[in-house]
Amino acid sequence: MTQTMPYFSPDAADEIVAEALQNAGAAIIEAEAPADLLDQVQADFRAPFEEEGPKFANDFNGYKTLRLGGVLQYSRASADLIGHRRVMAMADAVLGPHCENYRIGSTTAIEIAPGEGHQVLHRDDSFYPYRIPGVEFQISAMWALDDFTEENGATRVVLGSQDLRPMETIPESDVVQAVMPRGSVLFYLGATVHGGGANNSNKPRSGLINTYSLGWLRQEENQYLTVPREIADSYPENIRRLMGYQAHGTMLGVFPGDPDEYWYDA
Repeated sequence: MTQTMPYFSPDAADEIVAEALQNAGAAIIEAEAPADLLDQVQADFRAPFEEEGPKFANDFNGYKTLRLGGVLQYSRASADLIGHRRVMAMADAVLGPHCENYRIGSTTAIEIAPGEGHQVLHRDDSFYPYRIPGVEFQISAMWALDDFTEENGATRVVLGSQDLRPMETIPESDVVQAVMPRGSVLFYLGATVHGGGANNSNKPRSGLINTYSLGWLRQEENQYLTVPREIADSYPENIRRLMGYQAHGTMLGVFPGDPDEYWYDA
């Protein structure tokens, strides 16, 4: 039987949302980000989308979809979504018990144009070669920069699929769409099966999907090389830490200038 997507209002308690996320594999908080912030993020992405977006076209990403990686190099406003308090609360709940700290796995702006088909269903954490029972390696936060509707390709999700059921056994009837108004955020676990939806409308729809991984794992997207250092240095400390400019504990990833002063001259 197909599960129902958990929806919450912006005043929902973090603990309730986190519990739903871990039980269902996904959860939505509606209208979590203000319109003026979304307007700025979309404006920041417009020119890079046109210049860089088509370069990511392939069978997996689609050929009518624009994408951008390393979005902090393009949009300072996007940091308010990447480091959003609610996102940190979900990462604290899911990832916090299994690491000293977590960091950005990847940041991706997506614009799906009319005529794009369904993306193949997949798990975002499948590039890691191993699994540890009871440990999620990452979570994802998909911000709706436009309304997400069934017609324009709202993200498709298989609730409960963090149980690692084989994807080839999943029937279409188990897929639900993350329909949500602009400014909402869809959270899902790294092991949750999902994929972009087909855009059968007459307008593109855009979103910002950010993943957060355990601090002792290698990031999917190398933030140190993707985002120029002078840009990284211009962000506040919480964003720099999320990019990976911090050690994990006292030994892993130490460097001169570490914000926690773990560096020492051996």
